This record gives sequence, structure tokens and C-alpha cells, in this order.
Amino acid sequence: MKGYWHFPALGIASSFLAILFESKWFLVLFFSWILLLSYHQRLGKITVFSSLAISIFTYTYIPELERPLEDGNNESVNSVFTGRISSPINESESRIAFEFNDQASGDKYLMVYFTNGESDHHNLKYGASCTIYGKPELPEAARNPGQFDYQKYLLQQGITYQVIIGSLEDLECSGSSFLNNIYQLRSDFIQFIRNEISPSTAAWLNALVLGDDTQISDSTTELFRRWNLSHVLAISGLHVGLLVGLLYFLLVKMTILTKEKAQWVVISLLPLYAVIAGGEPSVIRASAMVVLFMVANKMNWKFSVTDVLSIVFITLILWDPYILYHIGFQLSFAVTLGLLLSKKWLAQSNGWFFTILKISFVSQMIILPLQVEYFFTFQPLSILLNLVVVPYFTMFVIPLMFLMLLTAPLSGFLILCIDWLFIHIHDLFMMVIQAIDQTLYFPWVIGSFPLAGSLVYYALLLIFLGKMETERQNHAFLYGIYLTLLLTILVVRPYFSPTGTVAMLDIGQGEAIVLELPYRQGVILIDAGAEMSFEHNAISDEVFKQIIRPYLYSRGISKVDAAFISHEDIDHMGSLQYIIKSKMLNAVIVSEYYTFSDQLNAELMDSSTAIIRTSPNESLTIGDHTFHVLAPGRDKASTNENSLVLYTTMGGKKWLFTGDIGSETERDLIEEYPALQADVLKVAHHGSNNSTDQQFLKRIQPAYGLISAGKNNMYGHPHKRVLDKLAQENVHVIRTDHNGAIRYYFNETEGTFQTYLP
Repeated sequence: MKGYWHFPALGIASSFLAILFESKWFLVLFFSWILLLSYHQRLGKITVFSSLAISIFTYTYIPELERPLEDGNNESVNSVFTGRISSPINESESRIAFEFNDQASGDKYLMVYFTNGESDHHNLKYGASCTIYGKPELPEAARNPGQFDYQKYLLQQGITYQVIIGSLEDLECSGSSFLNNIYQLRSDFIQFIRNEISPSTAAWLNALVLGDDTQISDSTTELFRRWNLSHVLAISGLHVGLLVGLLYFLLVKMTILTKEKAQWVVISLLPLYAVIAGGEPSVIRASAMVVLFMVANKMNWKFSVTDVLSIVFITLILWDPYILYHIGFQLSFAVTLGLLLSKKWLAQSNGWFFTILKISFVSQMIILPLQVEYFFTFQPLSILLNLVVVPYFTMFVIPLMFLMLLTAPLSGFLILCIDWLFIHIHDLFMMVIQAIDQTLYFPWVIGSFPLAGSLVYYALLLIFLGKMETERQNHAFLYGIYLTLLLTILVVRPYFSPTGTVAMLDIGQGEAIVLELPYRQGVILIDAGAEMSFEHNAISDEVFKQIIRPYLYSRGISKVDAAFISHEDIDHMGSLQYIIKSKMLNAVIVSEYYTFSDQLNAELMDSSTAIIRTSPNESLTIGDHTFHVLAPGRDKASTNENSLVLYTTMGGKKWLFTGDIGSETERDLIEEYPALQADVLKVAHHGSNNSTDQQFLKRIQPAYGLISAGKNNMYGHPHKRVLDKLAQENVHVIRTDHNGAIRYYFNETEGTFQTYLP
């Protein structure tokens, strides 16, 4: 099997793809390929048998992610769970969480206790035997396209239910395991660093050496993610390589130990470091590869780098099949595999600059489909930025962090000098990165990377790398053009699609509707609500960051042509300020009676976003699509009654968007426009009892009623009387609180409704 371990590894990959995409064709293609190689005597019988056997085995071994069915009972009752804590204790300001293996059922649960910001003492330890009283509940699933799916995230770890613990008195735990000592050591290291070093430096040291990035600001994490630099923050082969080099220098170059003994020290310490550094797949992969290489060298086993990577890949999956779903695992192995496949090309470089450029290029290109599928964007300039960031962290930041960790116990003047040096240099470096972000951030918002496109992309990339390796630059340049053309097609494909979309997003108790015109002739928002953060008594940006922006990006939308804002209530306009700050919006359209706050008005001016005020009987054309303004015709001294009312036609249906108007304004509408009819009614005020007058329904005769309301909202929306009136008029009601996001796909003459949730 020496030199052929990558075939069983590819067998596992084909099984995983068959499960992930629910298509056995991946297995058929892999089996056909292996048998063809065997027929041509390119593979031995052992390799063929092992590859086919492990592929069949893992197809049954790798778990499918099956969502549990809702039982309709929102009031879960306390249950008793007896078993062991199977993860480190994760503590934050607001909660304590840990994984728990229940002995009776054999299931894994996520146990959660909310601290409400108070300091709660406990004796929870990894491996402890516990009896726990709590309420099991289904984790929240995504209710909109593009939204982070917490339920799926837990399913990928083998967790179906989380259990809410009401009080620490509901926990009875005793004992621990050996691993708890290591996790406690990690926790002590992290706390020691926080106490001995300045907060800014301690945050970076704990993140880059100990794998605890909780103190890195969200803005910094987002900055690194936008520029595809997240790999710098994740402990991986780079960090492990520097650690091994540092240990060799201290032990061998300073003649403390012989080279052979130093190798045994590294073999012993690396698994310990992998756990102390947080146990993420990237650091486990890198540590395992180094250990396996050293052991193989001592045992005179002749393994290639590809063999070692494949053996580690197979071992980790046999240890935990759920690890295949981990994004860090996928990215780590993809980058390593890409660098291995292009190692001959990398070796042809003259000078470190071109070597780093090639490494950056291969690393970014090999994970591009995965990155787009997870984050919807790609930043081409990140390849160049890596030329600055990677050497800076490799040669300065990470070695300095390890040095500080070693010298921190000495404290005193030396550590203060190193701390001062790092802060001044690193702050300047981060200012440069932020300046680049503000001036040169022009991402490709691709949306999604279809499976067929991914297969074509990787085929072209492999051919491109092969041509570069054989120094056939002209052919390589041609395939580079093909790659660029493929990416360009993915970016511009909406501009060739005859299908338009209306999406009423489920943002809770509020409204946000996104209209995409056919051939991407225009993208329009009708309202962009938000929620109040009661903790800070301010508008929260969560709806924008977690729902609106992810949805837009998932559709390949980076620019919104116009936003109709019906009125000033936060649940209809709260996210507007964040959309403006993101520089996504060209124009805001409001009524004559809409009042902007001073802050929002200033932000509109700074962003050069146009403000358009409109009146009844006006028609506004965006792209080639016309919206007719019906109200407000006069100032009614009420934000709800002054809501902007719009009328338009899409997909052969007449649409009426009503904001939060009440019954009085509804009666005014049918008096002002006696011939008004609508096939689709955006039911006013989330189905409030003060709206949706019976006479109004009889006059406009809608076939569909769309209601945006929060799940289990405190207002009781939509009201039973409203639902009864809609039913009496034979209106088919679709609700975000029941169905999640509501989407209408249309062409010139017809369309169809779909809901995100069944």
C-alpha cells in the first residue's frame, strides 16, 4: 500500500459526496475508475480491495444528517439525563455549555445553562458522571436562505437536541477523566496570559498559540474572513511547524538533547499541544502528520507525504465520522492536498517571494468552491494580501507569541518590552489592513457554487497546475482563462436568468421583502426591519448580519438599487442604517411624511445614497419595472397610518404592499381607487386586529395573503379574527411564523410560491 494510500482516502471522499448530495453516482464513478486502473494493471489487488472495501464501509459508517420532526409541543417538560460530560466546559458571559452522552439512550446532547451575566460557580469537569434535570428542545433551524443553521450545525456534531438547565442545583456531577487535567491546564494558561499581559496582546497570544479566539474582536474576525485570512487565526500546519522548529532550536541547537531524543520529545508533546490548542481539526491534522512522519522515520517506514496525509485523513474519520462535516477539517485537508499536488511547481520558484505567491494562489484557489458555498463571496485581491499577511505572521507575530508564552512566567521588564513592541508594531499593521479593506474591498459575490460548476472548476484547476508544473505556460495561461471565464459566468448568471423572485424574509416580528427582477434588471427592498437590543437599549444589527445580508449574498446580490421604506417603525426600517453602512444601497424611497433621524440622515449623506420622496398617483420605474404609489395622501399623524402603500404587477399577478396601515386607511384606499384589486395582498400590520377590514378584502379580492410575523410573538399576530376574515374570503394565507421565508418565483406571465420550511 505504500504510495497508494490516497486511493482508500478518495474512496471515503466519494462515499461522503454520495451521502452529502444523495447520489450514488459518486460511488459508481469511483468504483469504475478503480476497476479500470486494475484492468490496466495500474493498481495491485490489495489496493483495489482496500479502496473498494473502505468506500463501502464508510458509506454505511458516515452518518446522514436527518432533521428531527417537530412534535408541535412548544412546552417541553423536565427530563432526567444520566451519563458523562464528553467535551470541555465552554463558558461565556451569558452561558455555560457542554456536550453530554446520555447512558440510557446513547444519544449526545448539548447541555446549556444561561447565567444571565452572573458569576456562577460549578464543579463541572470533562468526563464527570452526572445526573442532570433539564428541558430538552430542538435547536433553532434556519428560517431563511443563507441564514446560519444552528440545528444543522449541531447535527454535524451528532447532537439532535439541546437541554436547557434551569439552575446549577439541577446538576449532580462527580469525578472527571484524565483529559480534564489537560483542559484545565489550557484554561489556566489562558487565564494566566490574560492576567500577565496587556489585553490586546493576550487576545492574540491566546488565539494564535492556545486556540482561544474569544477575546479577538468581532470586527477583526470579520475583517480576516472578508479577506480570506481566517486561516491565519486558526492554529494549523504553520503554527505546528513553527513550534517544532522552536523546540528543535531549544533542544538540539542549544545542545540540551540529541536529535533522536528531541524527536521523541516532539512526538510526545505534539499530541498534548493539539489538545491544549483547542483540538480543532487543522491542528490535529498538522500534529498527527508530524508525529506519523517522525515515527515512520524511526521505524524505517517509507511513506510519502501523500501517504501520511491520507492515513491521517482515514484515521480521523474512523475516530469521528462527524468530523467530515467540519468546515475546518474540509479546508485544512483541501489546502494541504492542493499544496502537495503542486509541490513540484512550488519547488521551481526562484526566491521566497514567488514561493509565497504560489502558495497563496494554490491555497486560495483550491478552497474557492468551498469558500463560496459557505460564505457566498470571493476576494481575488486576497491572494496578493496574503503575500504581506502570511510572512508577517510567520516571521514576526507567531514566533513572538510563542516566545512570550515561554517568558511570561518570568514576567518583569523583558515581557513588558516584548509586549510594548508587539502592540506598537501590530496596531500599525492592523491599521494598514483596515485601510486596504476600506479602499480595495471589491469582492465577487457569487452566491452559490453549483456541483457541476465545482467539478468543472477542479478539473480545470488540476490541468492548469499540471501545465505550470511542466512549464507549458502558454497552455497554462489558456486554462487560467477558462477558470476566470467559469467564475465570471457564475457571477453574471443572474443577468441571463428570465426568472424573478419575491422573497418575504422571516426576520421575526418585522418585515423585509426582497424583489429581484428578471435578468437582474433591478434589486429592490420593501422595508428592512430590525429588533431592539434591550441589553443596550439600541437597534440590533443581528437581523441585517444574520438574515438580510446572508440572503442577499446567497443570491449573488452585492448592490440594492432601491429600498422602499414604508414608515419609521424599527420593525420596518431598523436595518436600513446597516445596509447604508455596507454601501450596498443606491437609493431610499419614502413618503412625503417620513422623518429621518439626524443620525440616519447624516449616514445617508455620507454614503451618497439618494433620498427620493414620493406621493400618491406617482409611478416609479426601477429597471423596467413600475411601482404605483397609492398612499399616504395626507399626514394622519401616525407612523402606521402614514405607511407607504405600493401597487405593482409581477408574474401575471397584481400585488399590494400595505405596510402597517389600519382599517381606516384601507377604507380610504378603496374609496380613492374603487377599481383596486390585488391577487397578492401583503397583509397589513403583521395581521393585527386593527387592520384587514372585511370590506377591504371583499373589494380587492386577493387570492393570497402574505403575513410577516414573529414565531410565538408577544403580540398574538396574526390575530384570529383577521385569519377568520381571510378564510371567509377564501384567501390562501402564507405566514413567516409557520413557513419561514416565503418566495415567489416568476416570469413574465406566471409564477409559483414556495416556502423555506415545509
